[in-house]
Amino acid sequence: MDMDLKTENSSNGFSTQINLEKLQKMAAELILLGRFLVRLLNAALVFVTNLLARMLGSKLVRGHFHLMLSALLLFGPVLSLWVPKYSIFANSNNYLYRKFLKSTWGWTCIFSGSFILLLSISARHPRSLLLRHLSRIVVVGLLLCVCHRLLTLLEDASGTCYEPLKGSSVQLLLHEDCTKLSCLRANMVWRGYEVSQDVLIVCLCCLLLVEEMSVFGPYLAQTKMSPGAPLRLIFLLCVVLLSLWMFLLLCLLAHFPKFPAQHLGGALGYLGWRGLYQGWYRLKPSWGCPALPGEGLFTTTDIHSSLKSINRSCFRDMTDL
Repeated sequence: MDMDLKTENSSNGFSTQINLEKLQKMAAELILLGRFLVRLLNAALVFVTNLLARMLGSKLVRGHFHLMLSALLLFGPVLSLWVPKYSIFANSNNYLYRKFLKSTWGWTCIFSGSFILLLSISARHPRSLLLRHLSRIVVVGLLLCVCHRLLTLLEDASGTCYEPLKGSSVQLLLHEDCTKLSCLRANMVWRGYEVSQDVLIVCLCCLLLVEEMSVFGPYLAQTKMSPGAPLRLIFLLCVVLLSLWMFLLLCLLAHFPKFPAQHLGGALGYLGWRGLYQGWYRLKPSWGCPALPGEGLFTTTDIHSSLKSINRSCFRDMTDL
């Protein structure tokens, strides 16, 4: 009996030792597999972000993106002749419209601000220059608040509220001092001049994202150390956000065409970008202006050489394709 117990105990101890060895081998294999997947994803992230940074940093995209956006505004409503009327994007209560279009500036502010912050930290900017870079987002936010207030006052002053009669197409004039918001909440009809604030915000956010992300290509071309994964991931998310805004703008123009309200909104967005990024931001710091994108990342000679190398690499990639 004693011999049997000893043999059983020894066999149990041997089996537990074998199980522990198997678990250790499995854990080692899983760790190796995880490291391989991380390296693979990191390599894919580096390749994709380098390619996108070259495209957005090229003179073709950076210098002519506003023209492409203008062409989209002009010819986008023509697509209303072919798009299906019962598409999911023809519903104004669509999930994308509710979650993203109504908070366009919030998403743009979060992602672009995070990109500016991480880029400035990667370039080891002083706090004063970092605050000047972040102040660009604050200025655009203030501009949008002022535009929203002025356009709301203009719409309330130039429009009138009507109540449709039951069973008739004739409309009864009610209150001239009624605001547009209160009129629509009362399920009445508002007639007056209108500027599409959704198109204004989307266009301005698209131009802002291109301006802010276009410096990432020259920065990669001149920096000696490769940026970390968080900066590249935020850059990739900004590109995805830009693509989403372009898609939502196309959906608005194709499914809900409003002439000339949408064109006026796009024109105001273009003027805002032109006045800030092509005007005020280019002045000297003594004028109290925020820093231009890329300021402090490289010198003037560095940015010109970086842009030339980016254009050559883009041309080489196009010829290889």
